This record gives sequence, C-alpha cells and structure tokens, in this order.
Amino acid sequence: MEDQLSFGFEDNDALAGFRLERVEVYNWGTFHEKVWSLTPGGKNALLTGDIGSGKSTLVDAITTLLVPANRISYNKAAGAESKERSLRSYVQGYYKSERTEGGSGARPVPLRDQNSYSVILGVFVNTGYLQTVTLAQVFWIKELQGQPNRFFIVADGELNIAEHFANFGNDIKNLKKNLKNINIVENVYDSFPPYCASFRRRFGIENEQAMELFHQTVSMKSVGNLTDFVRSHMLEAFEVDARIEALIDHFDNLNRAHDAVLKAKRQIEQLRPIINDLDKHESVSSVKKNLVSCRDNLRTYFSLIKCELLEKRIRNLDEEHRRLSARIDQLKEQHTLFHAERDRIRQAIAENGGDRLERIKSDIHNLNEKKNARLRKFEEYRTLLEELNLSVTIDVESFVKNQMFASKRLSGFEQKETDLQNRRIESEVKLKTERDKHIEIVGELDSLRSRKSNIDSKQIEIRKGMCKSLGIDEEEIPFVGELLQVRPEESVWEGAIERLLRNFGLSLLVPERHYAKIADWVDRTNLRGRIVYFKVPLKQPENEVVNLHPDSLVRKLSIKPESEFYTWVDTEIKKRFDYACCKSMEQFRREKQAVTISGQIKGTGNRHEKDDRHDLHDRSRYILGWSNEEKIRLLDKQRISVEKEIQHIAAVISLLQNEKKKYDTEKTLLVRLEGYSSFDELDWKPISAQIEELERERKELENTSDILKTLQVQLLELENSIKENDIKLDKEKYDIAQNEGKQNQANELLKQCQEMITDEGKLKLNPLLDQLDTMRNEVLADRQLTVESIDHRQTDLREWLQKKIDNDDKRIKTLEERIIRNMEGYRRDYVAETVEVDAKIESGPEFKKMLKQLEADDLPKFESRFKSLLNENTIREIANFQSQLNRERQEIKERIDRINQSLAGIEYNRGRYIVLEDQ
Repeated sequence: MEDQLSFGFEDNDALAGFRLERVEVYNWGTFHEKVWSLTPGGKNALLTGDIGSGKSTLVDAITTLLVPANRISYNKAAGAESKERSLRSYVQGYYKSERTEGGSGARPVPLRDQNSYSVILGVFVNTGYLQTVTLAQVFWIKELQGQPNRFFIVADGELNIAEHFANFGNDIKNLKKNLKNINIVENVYDSFPPYCASFRRRFGIENEQAMELFHQTVSMKSVGNLTDFVRSHMLEAFEVDARIEALIDHFDNLNRAHDAVLKAKRQIEQLRPIINDLDKHESVSSVKKNLVSCRDNLRTYFSLIKCELLEKRIRNLDEEHRRLSARIDQLKEQHTLFHAERDRIRQAIAENGGDRLERIKSDIHNLNEKKNARLRKFEEYRTLLEELNLSVTIDVESFVKNQMFASKRLSGFEQKETDLQNRRIESEVKLKTERDKHIEIVGELDSLRSRKSNIDSKQIEIRKGMCKSLGIDEEEIPFVGELLQVRPEESVWEGAIERLLRNFGLSLLVPERHYAKIADWVDRTNLRGRIVYFKVPLKQPENEVVNLHPDSLVRKLSIKPESEFYTWVDTEIKKRFDYACCKSMEQFRREKQAVTISGQIKGTGNRHEKDDRHDLHDRSRYILGWSNEEKIRLLDKQRISVEKEIQHIAAVISLLQNEKKKYDTEKTLLVRLEGYSSFDELDWKPISAQIEELERERKELENTSDILKTLQVQLLELENSIKENDIKLDKEKYDIAQNEGKQNQANELLKQCQEMITDEGKLKLNPLLDQLDTMRNEVLADRQLTVESIDHRQTDLREWLQKKIDNDDKRIKTLEERIIRNMEGYRRDYVAETVEVDAKIESGPEFKKMLKQLEADDLPKFESRFKSLLNENTIREIANFQSQLNRERQEIKERIDRINQSLAGIEYNRGRYIVLEDQ
C-alpha cells in the first residue's frame, strides 16, 4: 500500500496518503454522556491503559467505521470470546452483569436506555493533496431486541460531534435532516455498502480485500500459520467452483437442447405417418359417408325422375287429347253440314229446282256474314300471336298447341308473380333495414366526432342528459371504458378483452361528491335505457399488493394515467378480471378463471360462456380506450359499405318492378289468347269453300236448264263425302278413348310415385342431386330412362354404389389398424407427452395438434447448429477456463513476489528473512 501511496513531490513521504487525524466517540461503550476523542495527528500512536479502561472499545469504534459490523469480532484485541460484546452492547453501554430475580442467570446492566443515541466519528487527512474526509455513524435503539438502527455519513471536510451531531431535539430524523444540509456532507446512507464504496473511492482503496486484511490485523496478537494467513487474507480467492459449475450447467443446457432437437425430430418422423393416415382415413370416411347418403336417397331420387317422366307423359297425352277433341269437333261439324246439305239437295231434287236460286243467294249472304265474323277473330288471333312472338301459322294443331302454351304459361305465372312479389317485399324490407342501419351509423359517427370516447352514443346521451340536468361536467363522471385501453402489443387479445370487459366498461364512475344528486336523479328519471354506476369514495385506499396470474388479462390493459379514478380502477380490474389469457385449451381447462383468444370465458364456479351473437373482431362495437379515431375509421368504412348496399338494393327493386310490368303485359295477352275456346271461331276457310260451292252452283243453275241432273250428281258426291267423314270420326273417337285410358293409368302411377316422396326426403336429397346426376350419367350413360325401365336402372346404380362402399370399408379398416398400431408405438416412446391421449381414431385431433406444435417450433432445423454449439462452445468454455486459471496463477505469483519484497526488509532472525514459495 505504501508503494501505491508514494508521491514524487515530497522528499519524505512518511505521512503520505489518508491518515487518521482524530477519532471521537459519544455514548460508545463506557464512554458516557460526553464526547471523548483520541488525536493521533496522522502518526503512529500507542494506546495503553489498565484492564477495562476502554482500549479495545476505541479500537472497535475505529474498526466499526471501516468494516461492516456483522463481520467484526468485538473486543478481539483483548482476547475475548466472539459473543462477549456486540454493537448493541456498545450503544447501550453494558458495564456489568447482575443476577436475575430468580437467581438462575445473569443479565447485562446498561448505562443508557432507549432514549439516547450514540455517535462514532473519524477524521482522515491527506496532507499531500490537502484533503480531509470525515466518516461518522449514528446509532439509536428502536426495538428491545436485535441490533441498533443506524445511518452513515461521508463528508469532504472536517466534522465534530459537539458541533454537528447535537442540538436536534428528540427526533433522530431532525439530525439526519441537519446533516444533509451541511455542504461538505455528500450523502446520508442507510446501509453500509454504498457508504463503504464512497469512502473507499476517496481513499483510493480499489480492492475490498484490503479492508478485510485491515480487519484481521488491527487487533491481531499473533500469526499462527503464515501460509494460511497469506492465503486467506492477502491473496484474493478465485471462484473456481462456481466457474466449474457454470461450465457444467452450460454443457448440460446445450446437451439437453440438442437432445430436445433430436427428440422433436424423432417425434415428427413418427407423427407424420400417423397424421397422413388420419387424413386418408378422414378423406375415405367422408367419401364413404357421402356414398352411403347417395345410396340411402336413391329411392327419392329415382321417384322424382319417375314423376318427371310421368308428368311429361301426361302432358303429351293431354296435348294429344286436345288435338283429337278438336279434330272430332271439326269432323262432327262437317258431319252436320254434310247432312244439312244432303237434306237441302234432296229437297231441291224434290222441288225440281224451282226456288233453288233464291235459296242459294240467301245462303251465300248468311255464310258471308259468318265468314266475316270468323275472319275478324282470325286477324285478332294472329295479332296476339305476333305480340307473343309465336308462330303465325294457324291450323287446328297449332291452335291446340297455342292453347296448351297459354294454359301452361299462365299456370306458372301465379308462382312467378308470387316470387316477384316476395322478392320485392324482401328487398324493400332489406332496404328499410339498411337505411335504418345507415341512420344509426351516421348518428354514431356524429356522436363520436364530437368526443374522444368509444362508448355507444345511447349511453353517452343518458350521461349527457344527466349532467346537463344536474349542472355537472361530463368529464367528472367518466365511463370505465374511457379510462381503459388494451396495450398496443397485446392487440391480438383486443376482441376477447372487449367482450369480457364490455359491461364493466359501460359503467359510470360517480365521485362521492356527486353521488347523492346522481342517485336521486336516476331514481326519478325514466332513462329509456340502462345505466350502471359505481360510487367512488373520496379517499381511495392505497393499492393492495395483488399476486396477478403471469398471463393475467390485467397485464394487457393500460389505465389513463392522469385520471383521478386511477387507483380505484386499478384495484377493481385486479380484483374482478384476473383472468388467465390462455393460448391453449389445455391451459384453459387447468385455470380457475380464464379466457381464450376466441372469446370463451371461464369464471368462478366453473361457469363457462361464449357469446358469438356479434363478431369478436367487429371494432365498431369496441368501447375501451380514450381515443376513438380507429372506431370512427371503421364506422365510416361501414357507412360507405351500407350506402353501396342501399344503392344495390334500390337497383334490384327497380329491376323487379320492370319485370313485373313485363309479366303483367304478357299475362293480359295470354288471357286473351286463352279466351279462344274453339278453333271453329277462327276457321273461316270451310265457310269460304262452301260459299264458292254455292256460287258455282248458282252459276250452273243459271247457265243450264238441266237442274235435276246437277242436283243428283251433287247428292252422290255428298254421300261419298259423308261416308269418308264418318270413317274418320270413328277412328278419332277410338284414338281418344285409348288416350283417356293411358291418361288414367299415368295419373294413378304418378299418385303412387308422389306418395313415396316426402319433404324430409327432398331436404336430404337436395345436397346430393349434382353427385347423383354425375353418377347416373357415368353408370347409366347408354341406357335410356323410361317409366317402364326406371326401377331396373335404380337397382343397377344401387349395386354400383354398394360395391364402392364395401371397398371403402376395407380401406378404412386397414387404415384404422395401422393408425392405432402407430399411435400405440408413439405412446410407448413418449409416455409423458401422451399421458392424457388414448390410442384410438378419436384422438386424431390431439395427435395433429402435437405435430402442428412441433412443426411450429421447428426445432429440427437447429440440429446442426446445436451440435456445433455443443462441440465448439464446450471446447471454447474449457479453453477460457484454462486461460482464466493461468491468469489467476500468474496473478498469485506476482502477489507473492510483492509480499516477498516486503518480507526481505524484515529481519526474522539475525541475518535472515522469510521467503514465500508458490506451490
């Protein structure tokens, strides 16, 4: 130390460095009720006196100034036992012992009670640098047992007890305050370590071991074993055990990490075949389930097809019946005309042609009127066909087809009109809903833009009305949601937190000063809504220390810092919402109170809740936070979307109205078309031919006198025509009878077929229609479906489906056996990871979850890295450790050399000195 404190600017450096100038004690040991001082003046001093005069007491005071009290063996200089004296005995001034009342033991007798205090003070001076440092400690008794309370002083100048540690009254705090106000006092310390660091920095003592050496030698009377003394007090120990333990721990950690990587790799290799087979099993099972559904619904499917075939057959038969009926009517009318003409000719022959010409003229006139009437209807009918874009070819068959078309078209119009009406009403209702929604969003936006809160406008209006009525500033009565917000880094939990805290966030906080007025106002007012409020006491209790769950929801929240309700809100959320935010269902099931990221809540009493009536991520419903810019942005986006939807619905309604007008026009035309009940109303050509015949007859009668001959020829021709007409009529009647028989048979089959079709069956069939159509085309592609063959085709398709189902059953069984075998192998290899998982197909999701987690961790990609770290870092750590050992060894050698240099100047025996050897 003298080498370090040798200065070049003095010829004699005997007093160089910091030296003890003066030591003072007050109420220390038996030095009682006044200040006692010892003044070495920075030089060596010999302290002598009788036994018990206080020599060790002063030495212990100096030691206490420089060494922690818990490491001092008091009165060691006098050879006392280690527990004979203590810091408390010095502060209270134990000076003798006396027997207890029972006489069974002795107790110390103090000079001072608990109302006194003690001071020790040392002044150190460095004459070379003209520096003075004062160290002082103040002690007082606060408890009957244990060590005294104390504080420590370091001053860059000279202090003394009489001037600076007195006249402060009865409160030790006043003394501490007075000392802090002294300019040269750097600080008042409540513990030894910062105090020690402060004076060591001033004294230039870099190594704490120097203080330990001072402590050991200050009261030492002899050195027993020089080797042990040097090793213990002059050489700094190297923490080799801790370094070796750290080296081993580091190796173990790397080795465990490498083993974990290899284990994860093996797990993935075993799990992937299981998951692949599970996926195949799921796929094949799904296909089989679908095939079974198709097979089970074949009866309904083919019944519907058979109904369609029968309905088509009935329509064709009905069309044929109408055509035959029209033909029969035409033949019957022709029959009537022929017989009337035959009677007329017979009468004419009888009359020998006398008044025949006049009768012909009358008949021509009547027939012309009838022809003109039919011709007008014919033209009107053709105009209708043109307006309906139908063929203007007009004959019996086309007339029947047109009537069938009109009837069929009109029968479908009622359903179309109903559909149009329903679509229009649905669109109008939807339009009203969207307009109401638009009004609500615009109102909410207007409200949000006038404030910073995210609270719903209806709640804001209730508070506004209340505050306006009572003359209270709205900011004095905040909603809880206005004082809380989710931390930005926890945004993924925002939806779940908003859902859990919604009711609490919509609660008002009423300070005690307004409670009476607000309670009265709420009681007498019809709120037309719901409000919850909490009375917040004027004096809020200090925050209790709450042991929150490590994943607590509370840790994801921020409270508005400047709010007067900060303490109340902080206490309440810790008390009410210490829910564990669980990232896995395993953790969720373990916790007493928990919430998942998808919004499932587990409360006290094992109550579980999940409310998905609203989208978890619908930010327009969020209420937390003291800034609503994000909510305004989202609502504005919703407003634009709703406006577009309103425009779209309005356009749809306009299209439906135009379509309704189009259908109304077509319906009017079809009703008029259907109004023509018989082709005879339009058939003017037979009458025209009859007129031509009469005209020809008239001309013949006028041009020849042989009237009777002409009439007889006409009668013969007419009889032939009657015979031909009757043959045609009989054939048509036979055909229509056959037609009616087929219709009755088809209707009976249709009735039976319809009875086999139920509403439930159709509901089950609807999702399978496209698949069954595809299968039918594949299996029955070259076979035509008819009413007579459809049952056989159903059997063909059923057999084809059953064969595929049987094949899938075999594949499923094979996969299940392999999956369960591999699951059992995995469970044997990894018992801890599968303790709650069984080897069965139903455990597939758990095995998939294991693989997903392992693949997400992706540990195998670090295999080579961990292996490299295991090899290289271990070698590097051992090399560093060896290097450190070499440095410590060299440092010990250097220290021994420095000690030997000092020992060389100390004569052990005449002409001899001690030399330390390193071994």
